Amino acid sequence: MLLSITTEITPTAWILASIATFIIGLSKAGIKGIAVLNVTIMALAFGARQSTGMVVPLLVLADIFAVIYYNRYTQWKYVFKVLPWMIVGLLIGVFIGNELPEKFFKIGMATIIIITVGMMFYWDRKKDKTVPSHWTFAGSIGIIAGITTMVGNLAGAFSNIYFLAMRLPKNQFIGTAAWLFLIINIIKLPFHFFVWKTISIESLTLNLMLLPGILIGFFVGIRFIKHIKEAFFRKMILVLTAVGAVLIMLS
Repeated sequence: MLLSITTEITPTAWILASIATFIIGLSKAGIKGIAVLNVTIMALAFGARQSTGMVVPLLVLADIFAVIYYNRYTQWKYVFKVLPWMIVGLLIGVFIGNELPEKFFKIGMATIIIITVGMMFYWDRKKDKTVPSHWTFAGSIGIIAGITTMVGNLAGAFSNIYFLAMRLPKNQFIGTAAWLFLIINIIKLPFHFFVWKTISIESLTLNLMLLPGILIGFFVGIRFIKHIKEAFFRKMILVLTAVGAVLIMLS
């Protein structure tokens, strides 16, 4: 089984997959907003549909590292506010994912992200410290994030917007997001395995072979995040999220 995997994958695909896993490690270490790159690169390496399931176990592994490192900063009340809505969105994504036109999905999602990021920039310029408290905010963000995480592993942009709106400090932002996505990505696994059939024993074996890329990326990301000040972290996430939305639209 392992032999067939290593011989069938081209050197170019190995290089692309290694770069993607390195980016996953960076993202889970706290450099939020760049996760869209790993989705795009993995799609180039293995195809859009197959790569969707292949990425999920890698995300779970990276989430485990993030939870171990940032666990003490987790703010569970924010996890519990958005998690039920994300699960609803995830279930919607399971049933509409195969029928949803990919181009329509990407343009719609990217447009929503860019508009929302623009609103966040506006609020920041006003120095508005108000935190959205109505359930509809967490509900709408959660449902959209749930659909996008199931269809394309692209919920990071929406979780970024949610946690920035809650004005979580850097480490609390990363630690809370780590637990939220560990839970969500574990929930996604059986749907990819049994319903969409995008995860197999072969793909799981490949995931293990790509594990070093995640470890290296996570270590580099941790070192980088330690030197980022709180104010710059917030601006960095907004910019990277907006850039990611543009890349989604163009991909």
